[in-house]
Amino acid sequence: MGQKIHPKGFRVGVVFPWVSRWFGNKQSYKHLLLQDVTLRRALHERLKPAGLSQVDIERSINKVTVTLYVSRPGVVIGRGGSGLEETKKYIERMLMSTNRMQEAGKVKVEVAVEPVKEPNLHAYLVGVNIADQLAKRLPHKRVCNQAVERVMNAGAKGVKIALAGRINGAEIARREKYTAGTVPLSTIREDIDFAVVPALTKSGYIGIKVWICRKSV
Repeated sequence: MGQKIHPKGFRVGVVFPWVSRWFGNKQSYKHLLLQDVTLRRALHERLKPAGLSQVDIERSINKVTVTLYVSRPGVVIGRGGSGLEETKKYIERMLMSTNRMQEAGKVKVEVAVEPVKEPNLHAYLVGVNIADQLAKRLPHKRVCNQAVERVMNAGAKGVKIALAGRINGAEIARREKYTAGTVPLSTIREDIDFAVVPALTKSGYIGIKVWICRKSV
């Protein structure tokens, strides 16, 4: 079961809250969903230097609240809040360009920035870090072993990292796994963070999957 079901989707409503909180009728649902996906993709690309790990989107009648979870809040906020204002205008432009009903101008946008206390306990940030190092052609075993060690030192119960593709430029694609501690995927009450990050190397894409079992509070 653990290999077939998305670990975070499996726990939504039990361990994790919904990252998109709004109601859409039959006509508007698909447009709002596509808008959320496009906005998240654009923000992850734009705010990569800030260490963006998660984007929460909450919609009410005339307001859209976007919460950004970042490891370096100062990069987003900028000097005197100028960066935050630029990000807000960027989100407004994105909503306007992706809104089929052209009602984004009437919607008020609010942006909140939440700091991530321990980046090594967030699967997406760990995956991005590994992807960046693999793209620089660093030895994959050393990169993954160091990542596993950092995650365990940060206080995780367990971690699993899987690589798949032409690792180290090999002719034949293969899979490799690096594990430490325990990662019980079938236990719903366990707080397991999961992320899939592609790394574009000279030989092609290498897929990176990261599972982190965090300690329950």
